[in-house]
Amino acid sequence: MTSATAARTGASASASDRVSTVRLDTERLSIVQLGPEAAAQVVAYYRSNAHHLAPWEPRRPEDFFTHDYWRASLARQLDDATAGRALRLWLVARGDDHGPVLGNVGVTSIERGPLLACRLGYSLAEARQGQGLMYEALQAVIAHVFGAMALHRIEAGHLPENTRSARLLRRLGFQPFGYSRDYLHIAGSWRDHVHNALTNPAPVTP
Repeated sequence: MTSATAARTGASASASDRVSTVRLDTERLSIVQLGPEAAAQVVAYYRSNAHHLAPWEPRRPEDFFTHDYWRASLARQLDDATAGRALRLWLVARGDDHGPVLGNVGVTSIERGPLLACRLGYSLAEARQGQGLMYEALQAVIAHVFGAMALHRIEAGHLPENTRSARLLRRLGFQPFGYSRDYLHIAGSWRDHVHNALTNPAPVTP
């Protein structure tokens, strides 16, 4: 069971002044947009999970784990959401918006027109693995993408050896549709990827 709320500010508001435009509440989670003022929460998440996430992600810039980097990045994320380019969401315990970040979900490469598609990415804190939290979060995000965002198709990729992610996507209804060799530079080398997609069960017209 999820609920979604949206609150919008005037176009002249700066990124740091905006309130969250998307909030998804599930049984255990609040899935929210975060602004520059939340840089410390995000830095803490990435620092505490650096070793856990390293095998699955690109090499990070030298300043990735700094507050300055994330203040700028979170401001850009709000701008991207306002422009309809991407929606990046952060997982916290339900109602604890200022508490520890538990993970994130990115809805990126949003395309309108005849394609109506996006790409999906996600990560979860090492200590919260195996509790069904990402399944719970992605159910809510997918419902939002197919409902409020009115997109037709979601694509998600994973490394062939990432069996946990593969199982999660199958459970959510994603189907594999392709395999690319040397597709992304991950953890210092070019890595193969399995491509998966999920289509909106309701008809959507561009």
